[in-house]
Amino acid sequence: MAYIAGIDVGNNTTEVAVAQLDPGGEITVVASSIVRTVGIKGTLSNARGVIEALDRALAPLGIPRKELGMILLNEATPVIGDVAMETITETVITESAMIGHNPATPGGRGLGVGVTIRLDRLDEAAPGVQYIVIVPGETDFRDAAARISGAMSSGVEIAGAIIRKDDAVLINNRLHRPIPIVDEVSHIDRVPVGMPAAVEVAGPGKTIDKLSNPYDIATLFNLDPEETKKVVPIARALMGTRSAVVIKTPHGDIEERRIPAGKILLVGELRKAEAAIAEGAEAIMAKVAGISPLVEIHAEPGTNVGGMFEQVRKVMADLTDQPAGTIRVRDILAVDTLKPQQVLGSLAGEYSLGNAVGLAAMVETHKLPMQRLARKLEEELMVPSCVGGVEADMAIRGALTTPGTKAPMAILDLGGGSTDASVITEDGKVSSIHLAGAGDMVTLLIDTELGLEDRDLAEKIKCYPLAKVETLFHMRHEDGSVQFFNEPLDPRLFGRVVVLAESGPIPLHTKEQPARIAAVRREAKKKVFVRNGLRALERVAPAGNIRLIHFVVLVGGSALDFEIPKMISDALVEYGVVTGRANVRGTEGPRNAVATGLVLAYAELQR
Repeated sequence: MAYIAGIDVGNNTTEVAVAQLDPGGEITVVASSIVRTVGIKGTLSNARGVIEALDRALAPLGIPRKELGMILLNEATPVIGDVAMETITETVITESAMIGHNPATPGGRGLGVGVTIRLDRLDEAAPGVQYIVIVPGETDFRDAAARISGAMSSGVEIAGAIIRKDDAVLINNRLHRPIPIVDEVSHIDRVPVGMPAAVEVAGPGKTIDKLSNPYDIATLFNLDPEETKKVVPIARALMGTRSAVVIKTPHGDIEERRIPAGKILLVGELRKAEAAIAEGAEAIMAKVAGISPLVEIHAEPGTNVGGMFEQVRKVMADLTDQPAGTIRVRDILAVDTLKPQQVLGSLAGEYSLGNAVGLAAMVETHKLPMQRLARKLEEELMVPSCVGGVEADMAIRGALTTPGTKAPMAILDLGGGSTDASVITEDGKVSSIHLAGAGDMVTLLIDTELGLEDRDLAEKIKCYPLAKVETLFHMRHEDGSVQFFNEPLDPRLFGRVVVLAESGPIPLHTKEQPARIAAVRREAKKKVFVRNGLRALERVAPAGNIRLIHFVVLVGGSALDFEIPKMISDALVEYGVVTGRANVRGTEGPRNAVATGLVLAYAELQR
């Protein structure tokens, strides 16, 4: 009796299936395990995770590693995702600076237009001129209020104020006449003096009206049509805020700089095509479909997408010890998204939402990286090791152990970096495809569109539902239902949007409401998993007709998601196929399909 181990090294997890193989070629899977993948998939650093997963699977059996007769690895292709801006990499405003960071407690209400002046220079104010007062950070609110009130009493026309601290309400309450005041301006020292400015504060529960409209800004600052075009990002960035400031800066103070998004060249077996990133994801993917099968994809040097492709090649070259020139990008998934971009010249870290195209690029490495990993495992464990088969082919073998399935059947292996599809016909013929874009791409889109700059938090938003903690004794879930608690919740959760992770509620430090976050999450999943799932099935289905497939089985970590299976099932309902999560070997759910398929395929060869 021999023991063999099938090992599926994925982008996020490494799974093991240990099986007994008798002399007649009959096989019985006796143990399995799962751990986090160590390093990028397909690199030598995976060895540590593989060994840990093996030890976990072998421990209950009491079998030492040396008793294994063979270790079988999947043929892995790494996928790296990045974002290329559709138009520009920075939203840069020429001859304008703006503040619109929506502080929690601005003072006053209404619109004030005037010329900026420092608090300590109010005694130099000219008669008949409206002023916006700049209050530096070291000034006490009592002193600031007294100086502004004194100036007002002496006839100085003060229309508004900009201050460093969060003292807007305290100052406004001490004035003879209320004025709009924006506070919490972190870079108060950058506010130019003697320049035209407008301050607007909306009432509680409302948002600004004038400074979020480019035509109102043009009216206030006497802008011509060309200048009005340049303030559009300002207006967009200020939409939805309760307070804002727009200041006209000295000519040439801020220079405009644009970096083109660039183009990609699609090289197919029979022809080529060029796609501009600025055309958007739909146009790019239409051209990808028209060129299929792809041989290689090139990107225009000196552009945003060109830099992304070079980074992908460099990372993979470093990790696989291959020359960068030999690393080929073989597939991409493009999706439209929005990316918050910091406004150059901003005074409080303001952002403007810019159109972006998210790209997942898949590089070709053949079996070389996994062969190197197999040799390393063989040296460390003293057990014969080899590459046992392509992921998609192995996954369908494992998925066929799901009760209630039979050929003709297709699987969608929804992983972290790639979406794999494989179909097996009634006569046993298997065809498969390996496409860029899966769970990691969804995480990237959520992180990008919500401006989190925290991939771990974006991953949690992807995987779990949301709620709003309305009191210490109840929360409202994103579906509208209310949950009450006998014991008070952590006070730090009060008023927060939380992610309902298995470990407990995790607060999100964001002003976005649950409905907006959930919409971003669901849209990202549809853009990646539903689109890629249909694209993959059309490529492997007989004659490209999904209706000729009777069963579609979902495997891989993303098949465990609380929304994705329903989304894909809804998309496939018109084709009349049975769609659902796999239950590998009747015990594993959608996990362990590739690892199980590796040991089953090996057993067939031994018969």
